[in-house]
Order: sequence, then structure tokens, then C-alpha cells
Amino acid sequence: LTLHTIASKTKTKKKHFVAQKVKLFRASDPLLSVLMWGVNHSINELSHVQIPIMLMPDDFKAYSKIKVDNHLFNKENMPSHFKFKEYCPLVFRNLRERFSIDDQDFLNSLTRSSPMNSEAQGRSGARFHTSFDKRYVIKTISSEDVAEMHNILKKYHQFIVECHGNTLLPQFLGMYRLTVDGDETYMIVTRNVFSHRLSVYKKYDLKGSTVAREASDKEKAKELPTYKDNDFINDGQKIYIDGENKKMFLEKLRKDVEFLAQLKLMDYSLLVGIHDVERAEQEEVESEDNEAEEEGESDGGGIGTPPDSPSNTLDSTKPLSPGEFDPAIDVYAIKSNDSAPRKEIYFMAIIDILQHYDAKKKAAHAAKTVKHGAGAEISTVNPEQYSKRFYDFITTILS
Repeated sequence: LTLHTIASKTKTKKKHFVAQKVKLFRASDPLLSVLMWGVNHSINELSHVQIPIMLMPDDFKAYSKIKVDNHLFNKENMPSHFKFKEYCPLVFRNLRERFSIDDQDFLNSLTRSSPMNSEAQGRSGARFHTSFDKRYVIKTISSEDVAEMHNILKKYHQFIVECHGNTLLPQFLGMYRLTVDGDETYMIVTRNVFSHRLSVYKKYDLKGSTVAREASDKEKAKELPTYKDNDFINDGQKIYIDGENKKMFLEKLRKDVEFLAQLKLMDYSLLVGIHDVERAEQEEVESEDNEAEEEGESDGGGIGTPPDSPSNTLDSTKPLSPGEFDPAIDVYAIKSNDSAPRKEIYFMAIIDILQHYDAKKKAAHAAKTVKHGAGAEISTVNPEQYSKRFYDFITTILS
């Protein structure tokens, strides 16, 4: 087995490839195979790198990369030439730790089985995947996003240290560049806002702006459409949470948006997902009736494994009853209060924070002011105004 690997910045020892022969990364999309291979490679490499007492300025500029040629094993699934680059490996390892994510679990989630395509389309057609166990979201981003991420990484890291990982901001867990056939693709991994086991039947993307903020007919035709501010208001939707949860939530939100305004970031949204406990139980019963014929076709969706069964390190030993969640995994989940009309679980977090207020925004603002008049509520305002309007709107939706 001759492997010509050229690595720079990380000394790649040949011996790491021995284990590779058995671990195959099967994905329908070669890009995902490369991602799986790369995450496996980088986490394994990192396990040999000592954890520093503190991160250094250079760690925020660092990267490791590897070039793989003539990959003889797993040829039908993997391209035989590819490059994999990880940005700021020590910083992201430290962030994972601060978000209480074990590297081995992270590796398993991303490589045990191929990530799944999500129908969600991001801004400007960004592609989303979720890890097979639905714990992480992998998003294709632009080179501008990568640059912006580098711009804010030091301050973001500092903020995560200060709030002890207790935030509604995206949990950035890894950032990579994949090169296949000369095409470069950038990807970032975050913790899934929604639950890995509780289904969401309705979701909203809220910005606190009412101009042109409703779901299109095309969007509404989807299985799980992303509704927007006007839809939320017109549906008479409310988030019913108790006083204590509301206080904690708004406290986090306030700190988060202040931080975003300081960094001159804007255009972010609050992603809201609603899990209806009774509805989910009903669907569960219906799908079990359908599956009764297909004996034993279980995907081990974490629905109550018996306590004595060997389970994934991440799953709590006692089976969770309907509408229950493990707050260590579903970090964004909040239960509805006792006076809510339905028993629900809400998932709420800030997404899409990498939009910097720049010349482009200012131009758009000028154009919209001409179109809608100076006082119109439009989404293109400055970051200070944006954060205030956003925060004020979110306070009104909490019952």
C-alpha cells in the first residue's frame, strides 16, 4: 500500500494510515466521505497534541492540512486525490470542551455513519447536513464567512469562556476546507439547535423585522417550512415558559446580542422549533402500527433503551419519557409552563451570526430607505439598532 501524503503544518506519521484500512467512510457524496475522513484524521491527530494551559494568539491563525494522493483503499467511496484543511484546531478543540462535547463522541457522531442531507436551505443556497445521530449541523459556508469567523474567533472564544458556554449563540465546533477535483468547499460544524430525538412540528426564523418577513408559497410547500415574523404574529403563536426560564433566557439573549452588536454583526435570527408532546406520542403510535410488520427495523433512535443495555456514552442510562430531554444534550430546550394550552418543548437559539455590517449593508439600507421611507421597519439597520429591535421583539413573543 503506497500512500503519497504531503502534509504541512502537521507532521503526519505514516502509522496513522494502518487503522484507516478498516475504517471506511461511505457516503453518497464524495465531499461527505472526505469530511468524515478528515474529521477522523484531525481528531486522531489532536489526541496526540498536548492540551496547552492557555491558547496563544497564533492558535487563532493556525491550521493543519493534509494532501492525500492515490488513496487505494475505499476507492469506490473516496476520491483518490483530495486535500483537507482544519482551521484553528486547538481553538475549536477548546471550544468543544467548553461546550462539554467529548472529542471521541464528536468523532463518532460525524463518522460512524454518513451525515444526512437536510432540506433546509440557508442564505444564498448554503447546504446543510445533520450528523446521522442529529446532534450536529454541518453547514457549507463561503470563504467570506471563513474570514469573518477568523475575525471574531478570539472575541467569540473569550465570550464563551466568560459565560461558561451558557449562551444562545451558535456553538462553533470545527471549521474545515475540503478540496476535491480542485474545488474548494468550506464547512462549519455547530451543535444542532433542535433535539436529536424530539421532533419539531413547527419552526420559525425570527428577526424582529416585519418588512417582507413571511414564508413564501414555495417554502410553505415543504414538509417542515421555515415560517417568519409575520407568520408568527398572524398564527397568534406564543412561547409559554415560566418566569424563571424566561428570566434566564432573556438574560442570555441580552448578553448575546450586546456581544453581537459590539462585533458589528447583524442579520442573525432566533430559530424557534416547537415540539408538541401529545402530537409526537400520537405519531409515535401510528408509526409503530405501521412498523409492526417490519419486525426489528429499529434505528435505535434513543427511545428508551433498557437500562442494562450497553448504550452510547452520550445517552443517559434511564429511558426518557415523552416530552423529557437531557439538558446536557438538548441545551436549547425549554419546557412549556403549566398554564400553556398544550404541553410543548421549545428549542430557541441564535443562528446566522456571520453577517458583518459593511459597505454592502449601507448600500442596501440607502436603497430601502428610498423605497420604504425613512421610518419604515426594514431589516437593514445598523448593528446597535438591529440588536435592540431583535431583543425587543423576542421579549414580546414570550408569554
